[in-house]
Order: sequence, then C-alpha cells, then structure tokens
Amino acid sequence: MSIVVRNSRRAERATVDALAGFGVATVHEAQGRTGLIDPALRPVWAGAHIAGTAVTVSVPPGDNWMLHVAVEQCREGDVLVVAPTSPSEAGYFGDLIATAVAARGVRGLVIDAGCRDVAELQRMGFPVWARHISAFGTVKETLGDVNTPIVCGGQRIEAGDVIVADDDGAVAVPRATAATVLAAARAREEKEAASRKRYASGELSLDVNAMRERLARKGLTYVDQEPTR
Repeated sequence: MSIVVRNSRRAERATVDALAGFGVATVHEAQGRTGLIDPALRPVWAGAHIAGTAVTVSVPPGDNWMLHVAVEQCREGDVLVVAPTSPSEAGYFGDLIATAVAARGVRGLVIDAGCRDVAELQRMGFPVWARHISAFGTVKETLGDVNTPIVCGGQRIEAGDVIVADDDGAVAVPRATAATVLAAARAREEKEAASRKRYASGELSLDVNAMRERLARKGLTYVDQEPTR
C-alpha cells in the first residue's frame, strides 16, 4: 500500500529560518557531527544556501509520478527530499516541477538520484542537491509514498525535519531537536568568531586552542636542526 501523509507536523518556522543563518558544517558539528547527507549529493549550481522543512518522497527507480503527487503537500518554507527505493541515475526533476513547487514556496530539492535542466534551474534560482545530473527521462507508472520516513544519502529523514544545504552539501536536523541544535550552532559560531579574531591578530591555533600539552602527551617532539656551517 502506498501512502500520502497530509498535514504533517513541521519544525517551528522561526527555528528553521534561524538555522538558515548557519552553514552546513556548523550545523553538522553543532549536533554532534551527525545528520550529514552523503557528500556525493552536490549542489547542481553554486552559491545557494537554504533551510526548510522536509517533504519526503519515496520513489521507484526511474519513475517520478510521486513527485507530482508531492507537490500538493508542499507549503511555503518546505524542501523536497527524494529517495528512490533502489539506485537510479534518472533525471527525476527538471524545470517544470521546479516551477510548480516554487509557486508553492518550496525552497529547494535534495534528491538521492538525478535531476536535469540545470541551466534553467540556475536561471530560476531554484536550488537542487543531487547525486547525478542526467537527461535520462522517467515514467509515471508505479506508486510510492509521500511524507513517510525515508533514507536519503544515508540519513533517515522524516517529514517536518529541517534540511540545511549550501555549497558544502546538506545536513538533516530532526524536528524534535531543532531548537537545541540551533542553540548549539549559535554557541559554536560565537566561539569561532572569537577564535577567528585571535587568528587574524597573529596568534597560533596551537595556543588559542591549548593544543600543545595534548600534543606532547601524544608524543610529539620538536628537534632543532643544527645550523649549516
């Protein structure tokens, strides 16, 4: 049986929008170095940075019918997250579906398969993170699921979870812990800003981060070379 879950719960919009202010690397580190989607899913054009709530789509290989079904479930601030039930290089998503979901306020797509119409997507300003860029077309024959848990790029993602994506890739933040991760990201950013200021003044990271004692305990030894005579 195939299922479409309607009116799925989403992370709080204020939390989502605040997470948009942080990079993927910061968010990943802030939640204990978890949630990073397979780095093989790359932005199809550079410079995009989004955060939004996941609308999950499970699709058969080479069949994008459920993407059309998913459009109806999208709201402003969502990100489509798509995973095939077995590996597929097909181009599931192009400028036509992008136009449809953009009209509903969708902020981007993360897909563990292929997309196409890259030049048009860039012209539209619609961000996509994909495993493949492929012109190979899809059919509309077999059902899948919308807003049920999926595994995309090695991460289990549920509808309403937060997706943050930029040039470094994409990271998933569970809806239940989004506020906690936001607080940790803010703290991390403040710490990095202080370190950055000290680095800019010429201080060594060895001293800023108190690394010397730990390095010595690990056995690091400095040896001065004799001057050339």
